[in-house]
Amino acid sequence: MLRDEATSYIKSVQWEQGQRAKNKDKDAKDESILLYLSRAKGNGGADITSVSKTILELKKRLLPESIAIPLHLNQTLYAVQEGITLGIWVKDSYYDASGLSSLAENKSALDNSGKREYESKMQTATAFLLFATSYKILHDLKVMASDDLSVMKNKFAGIPEVSLMSPLKGISCALFYYDKYLGHPEIIKSDKDVIDFTVVYFEALIDEIQMRKSSLEYTESIVDRTYKLENSDFAISGWDNVFQGAAKSVEFNKIQFEQIVGNRDAKHFARRLTERMLSYDFEAKKNPFQELGGFMPVFMGYGIPGTGKSMLIAAIATRLKEHCDNLDIPFLFHPMPDTLISTFQGGSAEKMVEWMKPLQDPSKLIFAPIDDAENNLQERTAQGVSAGVKEVIGVFLRYTEGAYAVNYGNSSIGLFTNLPEMLDKAVISRVQGRFKIDGARTEHDFLDQDHLWWRKLDATMPDFVNMQGPENYSYLQDQGLAKNMGEILNVSDKPTEERVLEAYDKTEKHFKTNQHLFYANLYKEIQKLFPFFSSRDVRNIQSAVSLRLTDFDLEEDWFENPDFYFKKDYETKFNMLQELMRANMKGLDFSEIRRQEVVRYLDNVATIADTDFKRKVDARVNQLNIDLEAREQFGKRE
Repeated sequence: MLRDEATSYIKSVQWEQGQRAKNKDKDAKDESILLYLSRAKGNGGADITSVSKTILELKKRLLPESIAIPLHLNQTLYAVQEGITLGIWVKDSYYDASGLSSLAENKSALDNSGKREYESKMQTATAFLLFATSYKILHDLKVMASDDLSVMKNKFAGIPEVSLMSPLKGISCALFYYDKYLGHPEIIKSDKDVIDFTVVYFEALIDEIQMRKSSLEYTESIVDRTYKLENSDFAISGWDNVFQGAAKSVEFNKIQFEQIVGNRDAKHFARRLTERMLSYDFEAKKNPFQELGGFMPVFMGYGIPGTGKSMLIAAIATRLKEHCDNLDIPFLFHPMPDTLISTFQGGSAEKMVEWMKPLQDPSKLIFAPIDDAENNLQERTAQGVSAGVKEVIGVFLRYTEGAYAVNYGNSSIGLFTNLPEMLDKAVISRVQGRFKIDGARTEHDFLDQDHLWWRKLDATMPDFVNMQGPENYSYLQDQGLAKNMGEILNVSDKPTEERVLEAYDKTEKHFKTNQHLFYANLYKEIQKLFPFFSSRDVRNIQSAVSLRLTDFDLEEDWFENPDFYFKKDYETKFNMLQELMRANMKGLDFSEIRRQEVVRYLDNVATIADTDFKRKVDARVNQLNIDLEAREQFGKRE
């Protein structure tokens, strides 16, 4: 039985250190962890180590009065056993799928070519065994580990050697160094340290495998399939799912859109976002709205404090969770943690990578809000910006549009901020959809905001609120969701920002707004005013136009009966959406929509660029007024 085999490894493994490991640090002091690791316990031969025995010794040293094995020690031992068990199963599966089983059976009869194939496949099988083992251990323990592992990572000196010669040697080598670390008195000082160290160690082992995977051969039967553990959310898909199982959905307050007063633009945008995410196809691992041009991997909501940003985050999460529960879809609410910035060099980057990794998991819908985004994504050139913020931004940029950027159409990052002008320019350029969160704005908005407050009193104590209501308005009737952006937009014929208007008028003297050359020349003029304006901004404008063209409701009966749409195959869903798009485009003028979105975007660019300067001027003017008033009052006293 696989679990019995895993248990035998935990009870005893034998490993003879390589010369490279023994000479890892010749100049190290006696107390060095590296030197400690390089010393064999035996007399020149192979060492025999026992993880289970070391765990029992730790129990005696850390908790001598405990009769049973303490919880953290027990959880770690069980997780390691389960990880090895799953790794052995995955290894056996690779043996059969790759033809390694038949090669092993006829090993004595293999020619040179066959022997080389056998050795190559054996190395790949070992790497996959160690990867799967580590990944399962992280899945089980990472949620129990400390939020900040920086101290433990600083103690950790790396893995002296990793063997891929054979599955037996691979697991023996990995457990040998794991055991030696556990036995070091400076590494483990409490039972919780056992979990923390185990997470750090097997993260490092995964990193080693990831670095070596490009040199491995015969990986086709690894990358072309996904293994999912029955009755669990644990899955392995090739080499790419590192840390995905570790992310757990965060609890949030349940809020309906109708409870948010005003913010019609924001609520409409949020509703469209949820509908688009729900259209993701889990079999094809893509979203039809990506092809239609209406999906937003990164968006931004901005407005002054107290206008409902946190409520909107909760409302988006609530709507997605309700629909996902109804459609039996896994959902991950994955907000950026407040403790992301680390005081250790490189620590912030590691934490940010850890936070970004789950967004590449194709097996669930993921909403990842960043509240008060200006705290962690502040303009890098501003005075006093910490190295940690720069590390976080670097990771964010790479994972949203770069070598690591993978988006299947199932995840979306939302930046929410009171100070969009303080965000890094490169971060803002990643934003493909933006909306203003301006709170209550009309007479009816303020009526409804008060109504949400006093109706609780009225429900428990009728007639206590002895005030007269409005005659021609039913409470909350204006807080419903808009049908499309046309109902919300205050369409401006021309830009409202002075500098943008000048560029617009200058371009319009030479070209009409229904000519492609108008926009090409307008963008050139804007670039003279705002040097940071780039091709990515043009792509963002194109995305905004695509959002308008796909600004249609999904049919209500699709939600009531998922078989009508959500459970259809990808091609069928795509064709159904195309039909809706064609119906929605009747009466729409592409040229006019493009003009409106260009004006909105460029006005927004100018507003964000100018706001910081205006705030400083306003603060200076306010201070001068205070000084002037103080002088006048001082003069009157004299």
